Amino acid sequence: MSHKIYVVGIGPGAFEQMTAKAADILRQSDVIIGYTVYIDLVRDHLPGKQFLSTPMTKEADRCRMAFLEARKGKTVSMICSGDAGIYGMAGLMYEIGAQYPDTELEVIPGVTAATAGAALLGAPLTHDFCVISLSDLLTSWKTIEERILAASRADFSICLYNPSSKKRRDYLKKACELMLKYKSPDTVCGIVKNIGREGEEKFLLTLKDLKDAEADMFTTVFVGNSQTKTLSEAMVTPRGYKDV
Repeated sequence: MSHKIYVVGIGPGAFEQMTAKAADILRQSDVIIGYTVYIDLVRDHLPGKQFLSTPMTKEADRCRMAFLEARKGKTVSMICSGDAGIYGMAGLMYEIGAQYPDTELEVIPGVTAATAGAALLGAPLTHDFCVISLSDLLTSWKTIEERILAASRADFSICLYNPSSKKRRDYLKKACELMLKYKSPDTVCGIVKNIGREGEEKFLLTLKDLKDAEADMFTTVFVGNSQTKTLSEAMVTPRGYKDV
């Protein structure tokens, strides 16, 4: 007997920012599994569902839980904030899923913090950009540092995920110091906090000021390229259209 699990990106936070398909899949599901914070974002909108959660660092246990529930004949959704394939659970679900060949996976895309935050700031990612997480929980700082330097040298706009935490208070500052090797101190930057959630806020600043800015795990940071500018209080990276 074959089984199926949906791996669902629920967007940045607010239920209305979830895709219609993601919402439909969750309504069809018997069991919804996810990190505790993400479960709390959808629980009130999905009465009658069975919710299962694990804390941070228990991701593998969460995945196995999903496969075991699916084997009971239940329709299961594993949820992730943003998009399940961008720092989400999709990859790990496929890795662990190799042990459960009778279970099919379907990934349901969602709106990630890079695009949701960019929309709030204006248009910071209209040209080539890269996304780098500053969390060294699963990636060495040496690797992160090399990626920051390479992206800065190539004049990419850069979106930083997980810029700071209680254990990594100075990581955003360290990243800014690396970017300043190749980017101007006056580079336009933006910060968005609590995207799509209570307490949402945004503001613009320069790279030299970003170095000392406050950030946490619910903050997404945008660093412009050499062409990025401020227009009507918005952060805008031109695409380069010739008739403008």
